[in-house]
Amino acid sequence: MYFITKELYFPPVEQTSPEGVLAVGGDLSPERLLLAYKNGIFPWFDDTDPILWWCPPERMVLFPDEFKPSKSMRNVINKGIYTVTFNKAFREVMINCQQIYRPGQYGTWINEEMIDAYTFLHEIGKAMSVEVWFEDKLVGGLYGVDMDHVFCGESMFSHMSNSSKVAFVAMVAYLKKNNYKLLDCQMYNDHLASLGCREIPREEFLDILKNKS
Repeated sequence: MYFITKELYFPPVEQTSPEGVLAVGGDLSPERLLLAYKNGIFPWFDDTDPILWWCPPERMVLFPDEFKPSKSMRNVINKGIYTVTFNKAFREVMINCQQIYRPGQYGTWINEEMIDAYTFLHEIGKAMSVEVWFEDKLVGGLYGVDMDHVFCGESMFSHMSNSSKVAFVAMVAYLKKNNYKLLDCQMYNDHLASLGCREIPREEFLDILKNKS
């Protein structure tokens, strides 16, 4: 495992552990974060751990053209009970992702330093959020890093039934409209699989990430 110094550098991703850990340490400066995402690397760590940098051998992704919302999800959207916005409450979305209860998970990787770092990326146009509102109350959403042709989803939250799924559908529609190649969901979980995401080899993911044409 590589220990990061002040030098703005990451080792080749082929040097990850079997689980996908590449490096430890460093900081969450915008320069380091953007270098990481450019190379398919992302930070993920518990609030009591040093920063861990990951690039897993299998990448959970969604190809926007492959996404087909379920009939029940289309019914939820057609009812019009939720209002969807983009980039109206980025920090608030992150705070909700930080505070939401997740069964089986203790603590959160979204600490205050991370909220500040990604909010800055948002302010310079490199991170996006989707907000879902019910009667002017923020009840769902997601956020991630925008690499121009690949959107790197970071986290989502839901305070009302299906509200995070509404955010997900809205983001996929945006990506399709703007000719993005991929929604990067990083690592497998059952919720993402239920939304149509699938794993692809790291090499295939990196080829797509580095080829904008």
